[in-house]
Amino acid sequence: MENVELTVNEPNNLNITNVSMSLDKLMEMSTMLSKSTIVPTSYQNRAENCFIALDMANRIGVSPMFVMQNLYIVQGKPSWSGSAIASMIRNSKEYQQVELVYVGKEGTDDWGAYVTAVNVKTSKPIKGATVTIGTAKKEGWFQKTGSKWQTMPELMLAYRSYAWFGRVHCPEIMMGLQSYEETEDVNKVVEVIENPYEMNGVK
Repeated sequence: MENVELTVNEPNNLNITNVSMSLDKLMEMSTMLSKSTIVPTSYQNRAENCFIALDMANRIGVSPMFVMQNLYIVQGKPSWSGSAIASMIRNSKEYQQVELVYVGKEGTDDWGAYVTAVNVKTSKPIKGATVTIGTAKKEGWFQKTGSKWQTMPELMLAYRSYAWFGRVHCPEIMMGLQSYEETEDVNKVVEVIENPYEMNGVK
C-alpha cells in the first residue's frame, strides 16, 4: 500500500508566544478572552477555561487560540486532538523529516501505521510504535459502540501513531496529556469541549 501522509492544519510559528507571563497577566488576559465571541463557545464567559488555555499555551510556546481549538475535556480531564499532536510534532525543533507510514494490507488486522522522524541533535532516525487494527481490536477500542475505528480507521491509525510517538519521544510537547481519541477509546465520554469530529462535519 502506498504511504499516505496525514494532512494537518499546522499553526504558523508555534513558538511566537513562548514568553513568561505573571499570574496577574494571565488572569487579565483570561477575562478579556472570555468576553470574545470569536473563541470557541466553551471559553466564552468562562474565564477559568481561558486561564487554563493561556497557561498551557504559555508553557509550551504556542498560540492561545491553538490550545482553545484543540483542547478537549473527557471525564473532567483535558486531552489534545490527534491533529494537534501531529501538528506539534511536525513543528517541533527537535525533529525533522517527520513522516507517517502505513503498513500491512488495508481492511485486515495487520493494517497499521507508525511515525518516523530524524533527531536534529543526533541526526539519528527515530521510529515510533506501530499501531494496527489488530491492536485496536485486542484493546477493545474497535468494538465500542460508535467507535470511529469502524468508520474512519485510516484517520484513527494516524492519530494514534502520532500520540504514541509523542508520548515516548517528546512527552514535553504533550504535557503528559492523552489524545482525545485515546481518552474516548477507554472512557465513556461525559463532557467534551467542542467535539473535534462534529467541528469538522463528521457525525
